[in-house]
Amino acid sequence: MQQVRVAVVTGGGSGIGRAAALALAGDGWTVLLVGRRVDALESVVADGAELRGRLVARPADVTDESAVTGVFDRAITEFGRVDLLFNNAGTFAPSREIDEIPLAEWNSVVAVNLTGAFLCAREAFRVMKHQDPRGGRIINNGSISAQAPRVKAVAYTATKHAITGLTKSLSLDGRAYDIACGQIDVGNAATDLTARWEEGTPQPNGTLMVEPKMDVRDVGRTVAFMASLPLDANVQTITVMATAMPFVGRG
Repeated sequence: MQQVRVAVVTGGGSGIGRAAALALAGDGWTVLLVGRRVDALESVVADGAELRGRLVARPADVTDESAVTGVFDRAITEFGRVDLLFNNAGTFAPSREIDEIPLAEWNSVVAVNLTGAFLCAREAFRVMKHQDPRGGRIINNGSISAQAPRVKAVAYTATKHAITGLTKSLSLDGRAYDIACGQIDVGNAATDLTARWEEGTPQPNGTLMVEPKMDVRDVGRTVAFMASLPLDANVQTITVMATAMPFVGRG
């Protein structure tokens, strides 16, 4: 009998997390949806009720160390293992120049985007290192902001650049334990968070531009592909973006 494949997806109640969870469940994974909004998680569970795999709501705040540990401990109790972590939970801050950013606002972004990713990766690493069969895969959501910043987005950009360092360190340190780690950098996926861009996104020259977007389901399919590889193969870094967005060259 084929072993159940268990995935943890953070920020699983909406947007990229929702799309990835549904794509994984469509491929037969058991997916534990982590997020703060119970109603959003339950909505995803309902949307995926007819898929091959199973979706399970696991309400938790990724900035809460004990809550994160509890998610992984419960996964071991109920399913015996964790094969995949999609470290996706993230938050934005208001568009400001650096001299206008309150420390509390900076700390809030760092807590979710970086510390939350660390806590989830730490627990996934712990479980994957000791389970039998050993190993697993961690996929970090870096965002295109891990490569190049948007204007007036210092906190978000800094945390996403830091995710690249986290990915590389996990990739290196995980080798000894059959733990693969890769990063997906996403540009302009159509989600509730990017809906506010309908009137235009600030550009470096001070203008606003309505930028093209792509279907968020294409991001979900990319995550599912990365997850489908055997542990001796890894997508180290992948960029999936709206084809016509102003990112490569002068746009």
